[in-house]
Amino acid sequence: MKSELPKVLCQANGRPLVGYVIDALQAAGVDQLICVVGYRAELVQESLGRIPNIAFAVQAEQLGTGHAVMMCREHLQNRTGPVVVVAGDSPMLQTASVLKILDAYHEHKAGCVLGTLQHPNPSGLGRIVRDTNGEFVRIVEEKDASESEKAINEVNMSTYVFDAQALLRGLEQLTNNNQQREYYITDLPEILRSQGLPVMALPVLQPIEALSVNTVEQLAEVEAALQQLKGESCGN
Repeated sequence: MKSELPKVLCQANGRPLVGYVIDALQAAGVDQLICVVGYRAELVQESLGRIPNIAFAVQAEQLGTGHAVMMCREHLQNRTGPVVVVAGDSPMLQTASVLKILDAYHEHKAGCVLGTLQHPNPSGLGRIVRDTNGEFVRIVEEKDASESEKAINEVNMSTYVFDAQALLRGLEQLTNNNQQREYYITDLPEILRSQGLPVMALPVLQPIEALSVNTVEQLAEVEAALQQLKGESCGN
């Protein structure tokens, strides 16, 4: 990103990336926020500290996405109902998508519902594996995928709703038995499914939500997309 800032504080159209994520969550009715901080945590806390009902969980060691969620356990111990888990550097997250996933969680009393999309170029993304009935089986990362799995175009975009207590139980079973020796949140849906809980993968995400920010060039793409959305909103 050619910046010493934490990526979530890099700006798009004059606002930090994480600000757009928080806007989408709050518009979907998320009333309590837990922000996991690591690199230069004090800058993120200073930037977001005035937001109502926000707490911070410190991930001193970066041991994977599942490990990041583990850092939130203290905040979730007495929580019931849904917990939305998203990436702080996904500024194209849409409120409508979060609402659809939350609706499915409530309707099916699910342990986990994850949002997916059909991607024309899924390279580098986790694929959604389904059984012959079309039901979710697991997420497979590209480095672990077979050739047939690599041909799958339905991908995971790190947009989840978990049942709070199911999430806590699932975290107890999460391991780092992989090449990276990291704890992956992508293993949690399969763990909850193995416990007999309803787990669903819903292809409800919009193509624009596939835009991620890992380079200056991708940041420029996101800025252009945000300007287009702003123009469409003003036009309406």
